[in-house]
Amino acid sequence: MADLSIDLAGIKSPNPFWLASAPPTNTGYQVQRAFEAGWGGAVWKTLGDPIINTSSRFAAVHFNGQRVAGFNNIELITDRPLEVNLKEIYETKKRFPDHAVVASLMVEPKQEKWHEIVKRVEAVGVDGLELNFGCPHGMAERGMGAASGQQPDLVEAQTCWVKEVAATPVIVKLTPNITDITVVARHAVKGGADAISLINTINSLAGVDIHSWNTIPNVGGQGAHGGYCGPAVKPIALSMVAECARDRGVGVPISGIGGISTWQDVVEFMLMGSTGIQVCTAVMHHGFRIVEEMIDGLNNYLDDKGLASVTELIGKSVPKYSNWGDLDLNYKVVARINEENCINCNKCHIACEDASHQCIDMLTNAEGKAILQVREEDCVGCNLCSIVCPADGAIDMVALDSGAAPMTWNQRQKVISSLNSLYSEAEVM
Repeated sequence: MADLSIDLAGIKSPNPFWLASAPPTNTGYQVQRAFEAGWGGAVWKTLGDPIINTSSRFAAVHFNGQRVAGFNNIELITDRPLEVNLKEIYETKKRFPDHAVVASLMVEPKQEKWHEIVKRVEAVGVDGLELNFGCPHGMAERGMGAASGQQPDLVEAQTCWVKEVAATPVIVKLTPNITDITVVARHAVKGGADAISLINTINSLAGVDIHSWNTIPNVGGQGAHGGYCGPAVKPIALSMVAECARDRGVGVPISGIGGISTWQDVVEFMLMGSTGIQVCTAVMHHGFRIVEEMIDGLNNYLDDKGLASVTELIGKSVPKYSNWGDLDLNYKVVARINEENCINCNKCHIACEDASHQCIDMLTNAEGKAILQVREEDCVGCNLCSIVCPADGAIDMVALDSGAAPMTWNQRQKVISSLNSLYSEAEVM
């Protein structure tokens, strides 16, 4: 059995599975039940000044028969008194001393406000702090959450204020609602962040009821944008985690968040640089017990790979992730259709004919059977046919020797630039 324990910037937990700051971590009762189920850590639902939440605050996007492909919410931070939360945090940490209990915090961007809440929260024994600079709705209109997180200098300043008094590791939670998340990540590190977590939810409107014309959700017929999460956001989150992991100006541990539902998702996030992960939507959909399958799956995977510790996964795929300009333009793959597995649904032909490069022909073989065949000389290796194919093993993407040496766009441009310089010098001579 592999070692699943992690250490995120000094915050230790028995496994990388944490609950994100959200409704499942709203009370001590919930967090303690989660720990009993097997979760290694929890980020307490964001603490701050008292707020009032709306009724009718969640919505989901269902797609092609899948429930909760995406999840939208307009809920704010905790609506329970700070004193009650602190009491329950203390009791939870006392009962589960080996589990990670991290307090998520959000206050006005004022030094004295941060100093006050940090001191009060650390007094009850939390293992770390997570600064919520990501919430895109409600709190942002008050100058907090994403409103702070979209201003790199303000992220740096507030992180610095927290570090002035914090005795525990500080994690800065980043908003995805920004052009380049690495810019804010660098400023968080400049402010003293010990780690970063990402992503928070994405600005969204779940939908519109075409019968009543009300937005979904709505509060008495009036709607507002909310935060989007769930499986649908995973590719966005994974990309942003990867960008931060490969940015030398960041260089701190990452807690990955966004659409994580299975142990396979966890492996992907860790391979792309996450030390640990956080889960919310999957728990809201299926409950705390999903962690059992995640733990078993991860253990089996590590055993199959011959890895002694889950930490051996961290960042292993980051060197394989680069800029488009560094990709080999002479690399060649083509599609090949396996007749024995093909069910002749023609979806590959339709997709290629209507949306790609018209290189799949409908033919008849020697036995008079209708077959599909790729003209490899015209195939650009886009993968579309294999993506739309519903039959396992019917289409393989096969690498071919192009006969040309590897060359990236950046290398090509350098060659062109050098040739142009030579031509210019020859003309002068």
